[in-house]
Amino acid sequence: MSPNRTYQAVWNGAVLAESDRTVQIEGNQYFPPESVNTEHLRPSTHTTVCPWKGTANYYSIEVNGRTNRDAAWHYPEPSPAADQIKDHIAFWKGVHVVEAGKHVPEDGAQAKGLLGRLLGRAGAQPADANGGN
Repeated sequence: MSPNRTYQAVWNGAVLAESDRTVQIEGNQYFPPESVNTEHLRPSTHTTVCPWKGTANYYSIEVNGRTNRDAAWHYPEPSPAADQIKDHIAFWKGVHVVEAGKHVPEDGAQAKGLLGRLLGRAGAQPADANGGN
């Protein structure tokens, strides 16, 4: 958990999720399902397998007529080692995850650091092996 910090996931001007109960794993904030604005999520057929977390299912994001394919993922049936993120949703592909109240970069702004550039690049895969989600 990330106590005392509230995080937001923002894309194309919309707040996709906001919570002070995210779980951070491998640099990703996983948002509890009740904190996610699901009206912007569309189920995807895309899946990846993480050796220790299990199979991730993806969502595409739709906001203001724009689509960000496979930009969110979750583990509906994670391995026991990752049970704390069951059904929690994480974001990438240009979705900005920031502390609430902090500046959200404009869409298209340069990401900082190598990881930010990799995660923000359309078509890139998440950072860790086999999808890295």
